[in-house]
Amino acid sequence: MKRTALGLLMIVLLAGATCYWLTFIRVTNGGLTFENKLLIPEQSFGTVVDGRRQFHLTVGEGIREFLPGKRTPTVGVNGPYLGPTVRLRRGEDVDLIVRNNMDEMTTMHWHGAHVPARMDGTPHQSIQPGTAWTASFEVAQQAAPLWYHPHPHGTTGRHVYRGVTGLMWIDDDNSEALDLPKTYGVDDIPIVIQDRLFDDDGAFDFAINQGAVYGDTMLVNGTWSPFLQVESRRIRLRLLNGSNARIYYIGFDDNRAFHQIATDGGFLEAPLQTNRVTLAPGERAEILVDFSDGAEAVLKSYPEAGWLDTIGSFFVGLGTGHLELLKIVPRPAKRVSHALPERLNTISRIKAADAAKTRPMVLGGPLRGGGPAGPGVGPPINGKIMDMGRIDEVVRLGDTEIWEVRNPGGQAHPFHVHLVQFQILDRNGQPPAGAELGWKDTVLVPAGDTVRVIMPFERYADPEVPYMYHCHIMEHEDAGMMGQFLVVEDPERLSSRTRNLQHR
Repeated sequence: MKRTALGLLMIVLLAGATCYWLTFIRVTNGGLTFENKLLIPEQSFGTVVDGRRQFHLTVGEGIREFLPGKRTPTVGVNGPYLGPTVRLRRGEDVDLIVRNNMDEMTTMHWHGAHVPARMDGTPHQSIQPGTAWTASFEVAQQAAPLWYHPHPHGTTGRHVYRGVTGLMWIDDDNSEALDLPKTYGVDDIPIVIQDRLFDDDGAFDFAINQGAVYGDTMLVNGTWSPFLQVESRRIRLRLLNGSNARIYYIGFDDNRAFHQIATDGGFLEAPLQTNRVTLAPGERAEILVDFSDGAEAVLKSYPEAGWLDTIGSFFVGLGTGHLELLKIVPRPAKRVSHALPERLNTISRIKAADAAKTRPMVLGGPLRGGGPAGPGVGPPINGKIMDMGRIDEVVRLGDTEIWEVRNPGGQAHPFHVHLVQFQILDRNGQPPAGAELGWKDTVLVPAGDTVRVIMPFERYADPEVPYMYHCHIMEHEDAGMMGQFLVVEDPERLSSRTRNLQHR
C-alpha cells in the first residue's frame, strides 16, 4: 500500500514538474539564432507646403521574406510591410495624405491622437480603392509615442495582420530639452512587437482561436530572429504592442532592471525603475536600459498572466506567452551615456469631483435583452454590439467624465477610447501606482476588474460624426465589441435624426 501511494505521489510530482516546465520554463519560440539585423523603419518628417507639414502615406500590397526561403504576401505603407515613423511636433499644422492602392476599402486611424472626429480615420472615413483621403489638424498634445493603423469595421484585424502599421511620434519643447537618447535607430530605437502564424508556403495564416488571432512566430519591426547592436551605454526603446490580441510581459532574460519613462500619452513624472512592463494590444511604453556592463541580453515576454490563465492558454493552443523577441548586442561606447533625468514631466491629477458624469462600460456579458452572443458576434459593451448607424453616448464639449470600465468575467480586454488621453482614478478601488499614473488611451481590464478612468473632452465637437471606444483585441472589435460617441457643444440641441440614432 505504501509503495503504491509513493508511486502515485511520484507520478503526481513528475506530472506537476512537467506541467510547470511546459508552461513557465519552456520558451514557446525557443531555438532562435538571432542572425537577422533588426530592421529600423524609415523616419518621415514630411514636407512643408504653404506653412503646413505634409506627409504622403500609400497603402499597397507587397512581398517580404520573413522566414528563410519563404515569400510572404503583405500590405504595407510606403513599402511592403509596416510604415515609416511619422515625426510630428506640437503646434504644427499637418496634412496626412493617405492613398489606398489596395483592391478593397480601408481607413487610417491615428491611435492616441487628439484630432477632430472627421480626421480620426474611423470606419466613417473610408478610403476606397484608387482614392486618397487627407487628415488635416493641428498637433495639439504633448510629446508621446502614438501609432497609426487601419480601422475599417469588420476587417481591422486582417488589415493590420497583413502589415499596415506605423509609428507616429510627437515632439515638443519638453522632449527636446530632456537629456535622453534621441538618435533614431542608434540609441532611440522603435520596437514594434507582433506575433504571426505562417502556413507551409510562408503566407500569413489569419486563423482565429479563442475568438482572436494568436501567432507562434515573433516579428520585431517585421524582422524574424533579430539582433540589435548598440553602444555599451543607456539606450531608449520605444515599445508598441502591435499584435492583434496577445498581451506581453516585457523584460530581459537576465532579469536586469530598467526605467520606464513614458506611457501611451507621454512622459511619466519621473523614471520608474522596474524589470517588467505589461503591454496589451495597442499600448505603448518607453524604457531606458543601461548596457554599460557590455553584456548581451534578450528582450522577451514572460508568462505572467497568472497560473490559471497561463495553463489555460497552453492547453487551448495559444502558447504561454513565454517568447523571445530580440537579442541586444552591446559594443564599446564611443560616447558618454546619458544621465538618468530626475524629472520628466508634470502631470496634474484630475479630481473625481471635477467629473460632470460617470458612465458605466461593461465589457462582455449577455446581450441587451438577454442571451449570449452568437457565433461570429463579439462580446458586447453595455449589452450592445457595434452598429455603425447608432450613437451610443453623447458627451458635452468641455466636460470631464469618469468612465467605469468593468469586466465581469472571461478574458482580459484592453479598452481604448478615441480622441482623449485619460488618467486612471482607481483599479478595484485602489489608487493607481507606478506607470498607471501616466496618461493613457488604452487600459487593460482583466476578468473581474473594475477600472475607473477620468478624461477631459476638449477642443473638438461634431454633432454628426462620432468617435469610437472599443476593445483593442482586433478580432473582438471587428466582431462588434465597440461603441460610438459624439462630442457636442450642447446635447440638448441635437438634431432629431441624431436623437433617433441614440435609441436604435
